[in-house]
Amino acid sequence: MSRKRASRSKRRHIIESMITLKSINEIKEMDQAGQVIAGMHHMLRDLIKPGLDTWEIEEKSRAYIENHGAIASQIGFEGFKYAVTVSVNNEVAHAFPRKGLILENGDLVKVDTVVEKNHGLADSAWTYRVGTVSPEIERLYKVAHKALYIGIDQALIGNRIGDIGAAIDHYVTDENHFGNVREYIGHGIGPTMHEDPQVPHFGVAGHGLRLRPGMTITIEPMVNTGTWEVTTDYAGDGWTVATKDGGWSAQFEHTIVITHDGPKILTSQDPAIDDKYLIKNWDSFEI
Repeated sequence: MSRKRASRSKRRHIIESMITLKSINEIKEMDQAGQVIAGMHHMLRDLIKPGLDTWEIEEKSRAYIENHGAIASQIGFEGFKYAVTVSVNNEVAHAFPRKGLILENGDLVKVDTVVEKNHGLADSAWTYRVGTVSPEIERLYKVAHKALYIGIDQALIGNRIGDIGAAIDHYVTDENHFGNVREYIGHGIGPTMHEDPQVPHFGVAGHGLRLRPGMTITIEPMVNTGTWEVTTDYAGDGWTVATKDGGWSAQFEHTIVITHDGPKILTSQDPAIDDKYLIKNWDSFEI
């Protein structure tokens, strides 16, 4: 679940020593939670089709999480009632799963969740194409997916938070002329859902907090067909974030850990694509 960006006037000064650096055991627990999320998303790949009621996404996702010995951590978070968010088309994030909202061919649906298992937390959102989407939406989907990995590739020891955002924004905005959402961002994760540091998907290279081994963060760019601007007035529920101009949006998110061997994805769904980002041997793993 993305974090709303705090204004500079509201932000407390981030002291590097206050950011939780994880131990190997803590990272392993987060990886276990991430495996549950990855399995849930695999299940949704087969489930999401034209004609599906979005409430079934909630029911099946919650059952999957609980049947795998995990907790759906979004339930009860600041009053949120659901295991997953289900955001369709122009909805960017945090929308409710709704009984009677039926997916149609060509829709774009984003599913986001946070899972706890054995005290470890993981957070991941994924976008699903419903049936066959238009060429413009297919391009949006691919750009948002690649933007995630462009950001991950900047998550190196010694780089700064601004390096992540600058790389994503250059790709999304300058190269592809899509809107790169600024108001909702990635974040640190563990021991609670939203920890420091804030991880914007825009920024200035070489600026911001320096990345250190053992930091666990989410990277989760939200990419719009039109403006980057969003609104929470769309649904009247105080949660749903939608594009301001009605354009469609796509989002992909992973939880990662910063290590001396590069960024490692803790919510990977595809070992082949993510091969270089995986922790393959816990016995020899070093942060």
